[in-house]
Amino acid sequence: MQLTDRIKRIQISPTAAVIAEADRLKSQGVDIADFGPGEPDFPTPDHIKKAAIRAIEANKSKYTPTGGIMPLREAICAWHKRELGSNYAAKECIVSVGGKHGIFNVVSVLVQAGDEVIIPAPYWVSFPDIVKYAGATPVYVQTRPEDGFSVKAAAIEKAITPKTKLLILNSPSNPSGGVVPPDEYERILAICKKHNVWLMGDECYSHFTYEPHKPFSIASAADSKNNVIVIGSMSKTFAMTGWRIGYVLGSADLIQALTKLQSQSTSNPTSIAQYAALEAMTGSMDSVPQMLAEYAKRRRRIVDGLRAIPGVTCVEPGGAFYAFPNVSAHLAGGSSGHAIAKDSSELAKLLLDRARVALVGGEGFGAPGYLRLSYATSIERIDEGLRRLERFFSRVEAAA
Repeated sequence: MQLTDRIKRIQISPTAAVIAEADRLKSQGVDIADFGPGEPDFPTPDHIKKAAIRAIEANKSKYTPTGGIMPLREAICAWHKRELGSNYAAKECIVSVGGKHGIFNVVSVLVQAGDEVIIPAPYWVSFPDIVKYAGATPVYVQTRPEDGFSVKAAAIEKAITPKTKLLILNSPSNPSGGVVPPDEYERILAICKKHNVWLMGDECYSHFTYEPHKPFSIASAADSKNNVIVIGSMSKTFAMTGWRIGYVLGSADLIQALTKLQSQSTSNPTSIAQYAALEAMTGSMDSVPQMLAEYAKRRRRIVDGLRAIPGVTCVEPGGAFYAFPNVSAHLAGGSSGHAIAKDSSELAKLLLDRARVALVGGEGFGAPGYLRLSYATSIERIDEGLRRLERFFSRVEAAA
């Protein structure tokens, strides 16, 4: 079979590969301590599920406008204004099939061969491949653990060239939990304006921030609309990952282009899921602080547990629900003097095979020597996973 060059430029998501292998083992009855999935373990709130049921009973199962039903687009704009201080109208909003779909479409309409896209590292695994699929070149800007993996405006400016078209900024970050402070974010926006670069803010984890951080959108900054694109999602905030509803906020011209592309690809997002999302945008948000409080407890437990393992360091995440420990001491060339594996991806495979712990190696996130662990799971399973990790590393140390 002769495949296109564009499909050959990308790889299957490493997080998807880990989840598939963990699911395969689970189907065989193997007990896996699963830190792989990047999704809330909480159920979708009842009032949202009931809205979907009402939509089914009312036969709201026909095609909708490509960009989403007007009440949902209006509700998204109102919610974003109330929660994050922006000022968008419905014509500046499109509903997508999840946040990833919105990112893919934005890159598809703005970026082409020869362009460069700046991506801070560690990065979400899909950013580089989406850019490569469009024929453009990812340009990585490294962040530092001592800065909480928060990218600096000065580093962004150094990476800009005449070919730079777009900056993708994910805050809070998957995989590191890094949060860009509002004042630094505004300095980054000023640099993007200066160099006529689009700034795409991926806000999928906006409401999962820990003190002293607060939810923030760069779209709240004055005169931001001509340079800023907002990517949002119902998936994390409302525990609606499988419903596949996201949105893009941006200039009316950009939204028109996205609508054109969507009309020739997915058409409208699922009608029933849109009515559920409408309830999410207009109904109670009581579930959000409840989830955040539980994530904060889990964060404390998993970070403390990881730090107790010899040769492992871990920065406390400022947001999202991932721990991102540095395990380079145990890898080839590391300080332990005994390499368990050549890199963190190989270590992740060993941990799944031998310790029955599912997690993701850092290479896929542009962070060799790190592991990503999702703590969107119960305290009991976190404790079990930590016990398995401690046993694994202790046995290796004893054998060395």
